[in-house]
Amino acid sequence: MGTILGLDVGTKTIGVAAAQEGVGVVSPRLTLARKGLKTDIPAVLAQADDIAFFVVGVAFNEDGSEGRSAKLARQVGAKLADAGHRVEYMDESFSSMEAEERLRNAGHSARRIKELVDQVAAAVILEDWLAEQ
Repeated sequence: MGTILGLDVGTKTIGVAAAQEGVGVVSPRLTLARKGLKTDIPAVLAQADDIAFFVVGVAFNEDGSEGRSAKLARQVGAKLADAGHRVEYMDESFSSMEAEERLRNAGHSARRIKELVDQVAAAVILEDWLAEQ
């Protein structure tokens, strides 16, 4: 059994969450500062030695089309696939809002929410994907 990594890819950061195959417990892991694909991909791959596959969140516009952030997410997914990894995509609509709500309900300050929101959004994406399986 390997690690499933969920990714919330943004223009400035990549939120990372993890779950073990067959277990279903998702944990926010960290937020990486984006520096470009050549740096971002090795940083993502360094998050687990036993990666089973990735679940990458893709944001859709209200009309159902994919915007800039979806293109960035698909670029990251394509590079991970090029590196030999299985990549699944998941609609991440409202994952950041859900993450912010969870963090507010847990009593975190606005500053702490800003620090954690991307990795918690990645956890929401991964949880949603696991729930659909």
